[in-house]
Amino acid sequence: MNHILIVEDDIALSNGIVLALKDDNCSFIQAYDISAAKRQMNSNSFDLVILDINLPDGNGLDLLADVRKKFVLPVIVLTANDMETDIVTGFELGADDYITKPFSLMVLRARVAVQLRKGRQRLSETLQIDKFSFSFEKMEFLRDGKLIELSKTEQKLLRVLIENKGNTISRADLVDRVWTDGAAYVDENALSVTIKRLRDKLEDVPSAPRYIKTVYGLGYTWAVR
Repeated sequence: MNHILIVEDDIALSNGIVLALKDDNCSFIQAYDISAAKRQMNSNSFDLVILDINLPDGNGLDLLADVRKKFVLPVIVLTANDMETDIVTGFELGADDYITKPFSLMVLRARVAVQLRKGRQRLSETLQIDKFSFSFEKMEFLRDGKLIELSKTEQKLLRVLIENKGNTISRADLVDRVWTDGAAYVDENALSVTIKRLRDKLEDVPSAPRYIKTVYGLGYTWAVR
């Protein structure tokens, strides 16, 4: 399931984007200003952000710069600002694509599909984090050069945490992202058990974790950037 955040203050256009992109593999959250977008990104994880520049409480490019400091995910800038300098600034700040208004919803759909594919490839290469070497593509996970055996569920959970490293992911969102097999019910202890198993395999002192930390009352975070 792809989770998409749409930051667009034009409600009709925002709803139109949802209708144009809607399918069984996508879910959407709509934010109409920067403040709402930040709240959503601090409490949920996303696979893609569609971001307008001219927002009621500020410039979307400032939000883009903030997103680039904290998250690893594609961002499509959507705006009426079609000056060459605006486009260049958007790309310099880390936009993955830049679409000017008015635009074709069919073209937007195609560009979103491209960015989602690229987003899935971002972690296809081996990641080096301290003493760890993670290759999600090869399903090869090393600690101090020694192989770590991770279950498919543990791999999914680790990937979501690392994709959002430094940010808290709520328990509900982690369950939604990891247990995506359509099961109507997931035991509430499943996440806690999987977190414990990951800590046992990755942490030097699982009871005092350095990497997978609990944010009490909220969820979990991969704390080391």
